[in-house]
Amino acid sequence: MSAAKVPPSGNAGTSAEVRQFTIGRDDDGARLDRWFKRHLPQIGFATVSRWARTGQIRIDGKRVKVDDRIAAGQVLRVPPGGDTPDRGPNQRRVLTEDEIAEADAMVITQDRAAIVLNKPPGLATQGGTGTLRHVDGLLDAFAESGPRPRLVHRLDKDTSGVLLIARTPGSAAFFSTRFSGRTAKKVYWALIVGVPDVYEGQIDAPLSKQPGTGGEKMHVDEEGGQKASTRYRVIERAGNSACWVELQPLTGRTHQLRVHMAAIGHPIVGDGKYGGQDAFLTGSISRKLHLHARRLVIDHPDGTPLDVTADLPPHFAASMDQMGFDLTLSDALPSDEPTPMSRDQKKQSARQHSKQIRKERRGERRERIAGGRNEKDGIAKGRPKSGIKAAPAKRGPTKGKGSPKPVAKAGPRPGAPKRGGPAKKGR
Repeated sequence: MSAAKVPPSGNAGTSAEVRQFTIGRDDDGARLDRWFKRHLPQIGFATVSRWARTGQIRIDGKRVKVDDRIAAGQVLRVPPGGDTPDRGPNQRRVLTEDEIAEADAMVITQDRAAIVLNKPPGLATQGGTGTLRHVDGLLDAFAESGPRPRLVHRLDKDTSGVLLIARTPGSAAFFSTRFSGRTAKKVYWALIVGVPDVYEGQIDAPLSKQPGTGGEKMHVDEEGGQKASTRYRVIERAGNSACWVELQPLTGRTHQLRVHMAAIGHPIVGDGKYGGQDAFLTGSISRKLHLHARRLVIDHPDGTPLDVTADLPPHFAASMDQMGFDLTLSDALPSDEPTPMSRDQKKQSARQHSKQIRKERRGERRERIAGGRNEKDGIAKGRPKSGIKAAPAKRGPTKGKGSPKPVAKAGPRPGAPKRGGPAKKGR
């Protein structure tokens, strides 16, 4: 039977004969068991494991394990049988015309690898207990006859802005690697209560789930929390009551931006969960959360970086207009400055430097000792004093004056606001 690519529908031929398939580009680097789950879901994991263990599954004629990675262009041999009657491809939900229109209205741009949405506030990214309306449930609108698009990152329900969706399993793996490797750069816009004393800086505060909240709320935990870092920059202020800031998360913890801003005493406007009543402004400013994923810059499988900007939702745009903020003051460009080293990182750097110096000194001492022994042995054995003599070993650095000392270089200190800085004016 000649090799053939797997149909996107998952119907990979009859199970009464040996089947052969050519691994497609979208499955490059995937695990073997993942390939079966995507393309032959009617065959259970136990069956796939047994076939691999007994050598019935072959890649390019060679035996494989279920956790082996496969590559595009390889030929996979699948034995006959293995179908489970009660299993089959996941049935796609039939969307209403209103749901399809809602999905289409969110699209900013799309291509063969990605769909970029501008998620509105109030729409959850994924479903859960009591959450029946969400972005993931609308992705069948973009499936057509190909594979179902999938999420590769998330936004909070009340946060609006750029949300990247992968069209294929291959692009999902590609984008997920960029997010997990922190090469994807995101910039958020937010309105916060009050004005920070320092207009531009970095917040380093480890986060963990707050006990007693069922994991629904995070808090700063200096002892057991996971590292979390956020850059911020004040763009413009409305007197002393509020200001507009850019936020760039350097890590991806749950509710990170909201917790960090509340922790420095400037909660995001509308964030009652972390700011309490202090998070709401008087007057006609909306009580909704004012946090928006404005811009995303990420590598694309085609080689050209994907750079997308999302417009503000109506409530956020109205608040910006009411406060008189000028949207042209921010281009939401991610900062490429290196992250300043923390105190622990500086100590680690100093220790590594000292360790390297000690290694060099030990090597120099060994050379001096070895040189002295060779010279003595030569005299004891009656070797002639004339002729070529071993050069004396060079003395290395010793303790005391002139000894090199470990130096820990600190990272750049946040400077003055860029691109003109905030305009200090009262409203």
